[in-house]
Amino acid sequence: MKDRRESIILKAIELYIVNGYNNVSITDLQAHLDIGRGTLYYYFKNKEELFMTVLDKFILTPKLEVLDLPDNVKLQDMINAMLKYIHSLETTLEHFENKNVNASNVVSLLFTAYQLFPSLYRKANRIYALEVSLWNKAIRNSISCKEVRADIPIETVVNLFMHIKDGYDVGRKGVTMDFSIYPEQYNFLYDLIKL
Repeated sequence: MKDRRESIILKAIELYIVNGYNNVSITDLQAHLDIGRGTLYYYFKNKEELFMTVLDKFILTPKLEVLDLPDNVKLQDMINAMLKYIHSLETTLEHFENKNVNASNVVSLLFTAYQLFPSLYRKANRIYALEVSLWNKAIRNSISCKEVRADIPIETVVNLFMHIKDGYDVGRKGVTMDFSIYPEQYNFLYDLIKL
């Protein structure tokens, strides 16, 4: 039964990302998932619960899991954690039948989710604050260990690291998302501030 539920969630995220939450009805979900309405309602009480589960499973929880880092986190550990998170997104998208998914699909879906579901928005804000805090600690710890220059503007560098993952590059591979750019960008920024 767990496999069936997971299969529903995986197929549903594709439909939501490609078409947008507001353009997906229960009937659309049934047709895409090739299941009856009763089966869908067996696993999820309504479209809203399925949507919240999808966003939590594929966007929020994976990020929270990789951010489970110690207080003495270093910059390279933080970069590795973010690359692990980005890889989890890439792995999800690889399962999609529709390969023409880009950053605007994902960002649009997140804006909709945060507008319609305040609990998702609050959780995303907590995760964002945790990520900012960890980048800050990682930079400060790396400065203390003399791995990173001490003369850098820490808050600016935190913002730069934070926004690397927001800059999905869709141009390298047409309309599909190109994840190969992330290690390059994280490492380039890290190299700029290393001793």
